[in-house]
Amino acid sequence: MKFDSRDNSRYKTFTRRAAILGAGQAAAFALLAGRMYYLQILKSDEYRMMAEENRINVRLLAPLRGRIVDRFGTVLASNRQNYRAVLIPEQTPDLEDTLDKLARIVSITPYDRKKIMRDIARSPRFMPVTVVEGLTWEQFAQININEPDLPGIQPDVGETRHYPFTTHLAHVVGYVGAVSEKDLSAAEEVQPLMRLPGFRIGKSGIEKTYDPKLRGTAGASHVEVNAYGRVIRELSKDPGKPGEEIVLTLDMGIQEFACERLKEESASAVVMDIHTGEVLSFVSTPAFDPNDFNMGLSQDQWKALVDNPYKPLTDKALAGLYPPGSTFKTVTALAALRAGIDPNRTIHCSGQYALGDHFFHCWRKEGHGSMNMHDAIKHSCDIYFYDVARRIGIDAIEKMAREFGLGQTFDLEIPGEKQGIVPSRAWKRAVTGVSWQQGETLITGIGQGFLLTTPLQLAVMTARLANGGYAVKPRLTRAIGGELLPVPQAPKIDVDPEWLKIVQGGMNGVSNEPGGTAFRARITEAGMELAGKTGSAQVRRISMAERLAGVRKNEALAWHLRDHALFICFAPVAEPRYAMSLVIEHGGSGSGAAAPAARDIMREVQLRNPVSRQAYAPLRGALNAVEEG
Repeated sequence: MKFDSRDNSRYKTFTRRAAILGAGQAAAFALLAGRMYYLQILKSDEYRMMAEENRINVRLLAPLRGRIVDRFGTVLASNRQNYRAVLIPEQTPDLEDTLDKLARIVSITPYDRKKIMRDIARSPRFMPVTVVEGLTWEQFAQININEPDLPGIQPDVGETRHYPFTTHLAHVVGYVGAVSEKDLSAAEEVQPLMRLPGFRIGKSGIEKTYDPKLRGTAGASHVEVNAYGRVIRELSKDPGKPGEEIVLTLDMGIQEFACERLKEESASAVVMDIHTGEVLSFVSTPAFDPNDFNMGLSQDQWKALVDNPYKPLTDKALAGLYPPGSTFKTVTALAALRAGIDPNRTIHCSGQYALGDHFFHCWRKEGHGSMNMHDAIKHSCDIYFYDVARRIGIDAIEKMAREFGLGQTFDLEIPGEKQGIVPSRAWKRAVTGVSWQQGETLITGIGQGFLLTTPLQLAVMTARLANGGYAVKPRLTRAIGGELLPVPQAPKIDVDPEWLKIVQGGMNGVSNEPGGTAFRARITEAGMELAGKTGSAQVRRISMAERLAGVRKNEALAWHLRDHALFICFAPVAEPRYAMSLVIEHGGSGSGAAAPAARDIMREVQLRNPVSRQAYAPLRGALNAVEEG
């Protein structure tokens, strides 16, 4: 048999191809084996973790918000259970159908539905969105029973803020609310907590000021889920760290009494310790219920608040601006004493005072007769203070007013404080472009004209009058997280103590001497007497047309046109410790409306005597040490 060289060539080609194929197969096998070794051996821990993460979900838990309490531990803001239902959009095939079914169990208004759809559009589809909250146990149970027919709906139990004293603390403590897009855009750093369903942040008052401290640190829950994301069991739970507790200087007993005493009025009142500046009561009536804001107001509720002529949304104690009226005569008297006016010098009050061809009138038409400084404060004689204001000038009055706390803010721990106006030559020229007129000095001297103050400023002014001339500043926070805040040392005002005694004596005459404008509203219990000063801030003069129509008295005008009623005081007279200011909007007479209310409140303050009682137990040692020092 003859050997064919072509067969040999074909054989060699086949063998080479087989070798190449075999090598390729070996390389592929080696690569596959290497990859398997890499994945199963070298990367086993990593992929085991990834598989575990598919099986285990980590869910962020909102911590308990810190409590807010008064100086004696009375709880002013706390937390309670909130039964609610949340919706996860990606687990809901038909949102409208699901909401229709849920609406058969709980009420969902068209406004609610619109808000829900807006929240869904703004959030990632895997993020839960709160649908309804504040459910009763029966409603919550019904949702649990019908859960299989409500795809994407999950019953949930969270915490919500609770304000047990409702309207009595609305402006001080404030309220919390859901995180808005505006809040997110304004935040320096958007924390994951802020995107949790039902999570709330401080919107006003102490809740807003101390929001970072009250929030606490988020916790986490590790849950095992199936392929559909449904929770099988909870593996572990870290509740997080609760927010810090805030202790306020308020005495809730006084606060509650003052609110009840003024509840029929559009009014404000501030009570403070004249030495430490601690605010014991901070009232603005009427107010709103912060619990309503926490759960969300309806359109009707919001409209009722906005349309109320008594302005319940305004913190009148902090942001209400009023001419101080005759309460300001105490400052004019001090400015006169600094300028060298003899307090025993008398001026005859005939009922009117001439300046050029213009006449300025006293509130008492027939006049008061001969008045020295003590009598002028006691009887609130306008003519006396017109005269001394003209003699000392606006510059002296302005300087003393600022030294005693007017025309400034104190950085109180709640937002919204107004500065008010203490007019001066420079101020008037800058605002109006017109020079100061001497007649404006006269009306400023009795607390009218451009002069505007807040009730908080009037309380500070009174405290500085009563404490010997120390520039004490108001404060609302006593401790944070169990740590007592230091009491700043108040600087001394450059005012002679003898001048203060003269003004204090005049204020004592107002309340405790026959003929004083507030003698009828005095405290009769020995050792509890108060010294005060009445004031009426004119809103509008009675026009000639109204006089011809028979309107003779302020009380005959419509409510919103009547004068404001003011009263400032300190007590006890023998050893002052408390100062107070009170303003009743359109109350008419300071002696008839404001003084009796202030008397009742200041009497209650002294009966409770909060600065001498032991304070909140966890802080007792530190607080007593400060008070003894």
